[in-house]
Amino acid sequence: MSTKGYRLTAATGTHKGDRDYQQDQVALLSHNSVKGCLLAVLADGMGGRSGGRKASDQVMMTAKQLFERYSPEFDDPVGTLRQLAIEAHTVIRLTAISAEEEPHSTFAVFLINPGGDCYWAHAGDSRIYHYRGGQLIHRTLDHSYVQTLVDRGELTEEEANFHPKSNILMGCLGTEKEPVVTTHVIPQLIPGDTLIVCSDGLWHYFNDLELGSVLVGLSPREASEFLIEKARKRAKGMGDNVSLAILKLEPLNAAAAGTTV
Repeated sequence: MSTKGYRLTAATGTHKGDRDYQQDQVALLSHNSVKGCLLAVLADGMGGRSGGRKASDQVMMTAKQLFERYSPEFDDPVGTLRQLAIEAHTVIRLTAISAEEEPHSTFAVFLINPGGDCYWAHAGDSRIYHYRGGQLIHRTLDHSYVQTLVDRGELTEEEANFHPKSNILMGCLGTEKEPVVTTHVIPQLIPGDTLIVCSDGLWHYFNDLELGSVLVGLSPREASEFLIEKARKRAKGMGDNVSLAILKLEPLNAAAAGTTV
């Protein structure tokens, strides 16, 4: 997809890891009528084989329905992402009541408008990273127990990765309480920027510097394949589901080969 001053190249990747089934889902969606408008959405389902998959299904379905109706000219992008989270949360809760299950899901999504402004939202511990070249500009902070310890200075980021309670979430979609949804705005993306959204089955095995070096040196498709392969090796037979989507903004005169949206 080409837009003024840059070219968007993108790729997605998934792997069930060492689990018996896949509950992660990820998608990159181009707007059906607005050129240069794109939505990336990722959901990591939890709650047993069927429950987790149903929860991530609801996130994806809600995202697609709202994005089809989204108008960059008239709609508030942050409000749209919050609405997406709340509507998906509500449907997941109704699924839980009707099926007597406990489905939950993380939620991480970024929206790019034709002008190059970008908005993101998340709930849970699926992450979004914004790199400029190989330098991390910003990333989401997990809604997790260990992140609260990091915030209080009781753990380092590395220690949090290996903490025995690293999988405990403080918030996600489908819980009894309405989820906390954290948002972020990038006023203007520029050539050289890269966005990656991924589940904990991927980011758990990389620090911020490692991710940046991979993303700056490879096309989105190559980076997706490399990161999944490396995560699988580092998991040593105990890996979770893996999912990611990578989007790069490249100068029009130097766009690298990759999957073009």
